[in-house]
Amino acid sequence: MGNARNIAFWVVLFLLILALFNLFSGGSNGLQSREVGYSEFVRSVENGEVNSVTLDGERVLYRGSDGNEYVTVKPEDAGVTDLLIERGIPLKAEQQEQSGFQTFLLSLLPFLLLIGVWIYFMNRMQGGGKGGAMGFGKSKAKMLTEKSGRVTFDDVAGIDEAKEELEEIVEFLRNPQKFSRLGGQIPKGALLVGPPGTGKTLLARAIAGEAGVPFFTISGSDFVEMFVGVGASRVRDMFEQAKKNAPCIVFIDEIDAVGRARGAGYGGGNDEREQTLNQLLVEMDGFEANEGVIIIAATNRKDVLDPALLRPGRFDREVNVPNPDIKGRDKILGVHARKVPLGPDVDLRVIARGTPGFSGADLANLVNEAALTAARIGRRFVTMDDFENAKDKVMMGAERRSMVLTPEQKEKTAYHEAGHAIVGLELPKCDPVYKATIIPRGGALGMVVSLPEIDRLNWHKSECVQKLAMTMAGKAAEILKWGEDEVSNGPAGDIQQASALARAMVLRWGMSDKVGNIDYTEAHEGYSGSTPGFSVSAHTKELVEEEVRRLIQDAYECAYKILSEKHEEWERLAQGLLEYETLTGDEIKRVIRGEPPHSSDDDDGSAAAAEKPSVTAIPKTKPKSKPGGEGGMEPEPST
Repeated sequence: MGNARNIAFWVVLFLLILALFNLFSGGSNGLQSREVGYSEFVRSVENGEVNSVTLDGERVLYRGSDGNEYVTVKPEDAGVTDLLIERGIPLKAEQQEQSGFQTFLLSLLPFLLLIGVWIYFMNRMQGGGKGGAMGFGKSKAKMLTEKSGRVTFDDVAGIDEAKEELEEIVEFLRNPQKFSRLGGQIPKGALLVGPPGTGKTLLARAIAGEAGVPFFTISGSDFVEMFVGVGASRVRDMFEQAKKNAPCIVFIDEIDAVGRARGAGYGGGNDEREQTLNQLLVEMDGFEANEGVIIIAATNRKDVLDPALLRPGRFDREVNVPNPDIKGRDKILGVHARKVPLGPDVDLRVIARGTPGFSGADLANLVNEAALTAARIGRRFVTMDDFENAKDKVMMGAERRSMVLTPEQKEKTAYHEAGHAIVGLELPKCDPVYKATIIPRGGALGMVVSLPEIDRLNWHKSECVQKLAMTMAGKAAEILKWGEDEVSNGPAGDIQQASALARAMVLRWGMSDKVGNIDYTEAHEGYSGSTPGFSVSAHTKELVEEEVRRLIQDAYECAYKILSEKHEEWERLAQGLLEYETLTGDEIKRVIRGEPPHSSDDDDGSAAAAEKPSVTAIPKTKPKSKPGGEGGMEPEPST
């Protein structure tokens, strides 16, 4: 319908322009002819100076013997026709088609053209809403009809609990009698909550593919405009469309754009957004019941949503969509690997074991990077080496082999990274070391990556203390090798990571006996000026900083002591990194023992890596450690 309207508009615009062209071109032809008096025209005819004549109503157009064109107006009683015939001059008469009404319409054409152009641009400025220029308050919800490329629940893996809850809603739409005979009612809404990339929108597309009922999709930002009241009008129009197509499903993506808590922010909130939210609350559960309309919304910012939006009756179900565990990652990799030709050595479960913390989007990107790597090399299928290289690229960034490093810089980087690896191997509660490299990747000149043997759900104090020691081992290595005066800015990332972990231990997790079991996070953030927090005494603030400093200093001294005791192993590993640049877990252990990195019975360098029990892959991490949410912390590499 919208395409036909646009085509009709352009056709009318073209006809108006064509009519204007004809009008002005006709007038210009008259202006090009020289005007003369009627008596002069008669004299020219009598003197034989006229070659041809055209009669156009009262106007007489004639061509003289000199080749020029002339125009005159004849009197009403003039017998010019008889005069021309007697002289044998060729005569032509033009048919008069334009009436007074047609002339009036032609005079209106410029104004009609301006009005049409104005309506077109107003429609474009309003986003091309339904109803033309008067569709400003119409809903922008689109009915999803995927005849090809339809997504079903078979394409969703790794989030079985969330999928089961939404499958129940689909089954309710298909067979409502199964639930209604026991008094059950269909849920009015379901809120999908989870980190970015976990598959919330994919779940909604799967519901659309499985439900067999009309499915409307809209973004939360489509409701909010600069004019107050437009968003509320669009909400009303969206529910009117949904009621006409009931039973149906309405999916609102990123609902936090319109569902933020009312009265929050500077100046008391936003009138347009709050009116839109009020209308949404009334439509979802007000005086008028919306039978058969199910609202499904997605957000990764549940903390900013208005409490009235979250209560039962509006969103009866809150479906958590977390990052997948090892089984879920294995299934997700299987889904994304369907379109990729895999080599015989690829084991998706091994890849899943080594990717803790990866979301569904991260795993899809990993498979795509592996396919691109294999295509770049010219392989016909994707091998395990391609997945290993893709994981290194996704986590640590692409190799920067073009960067020119002096021998002194490479040596300092090698001893720095060797210090991390030696301390990580020596402390039993540190995650196993997966890889050490002095090849620049991303923003780092070198990196040591450690990964957990299983997915971590929480952290213990002893583990955090040993992780701090491994983190501070880089600076301890530089001071032990070259002295305090020659330490570089290389440990800057380590200090930042250690500070974040130590503050989480003291402020949030209650792992300091002196500070106690009190959450001081809000007070510390208010003290730093980012957000207002509750008031604490200066003594408490000083105590917090002392405890953070003590934890980091103890970790540094522990790392310094281990490197002093393991000086020979540390030297061997640093020299091995200078020679080989990149070493994996088993290769590091061989180099420390004074052996070559590859054993003699290895056919190639990949055999040892394939046999590693716990260092087969890398976690989805960043160089900077970030304290986690509910007493947990994401696994991060030491750099």
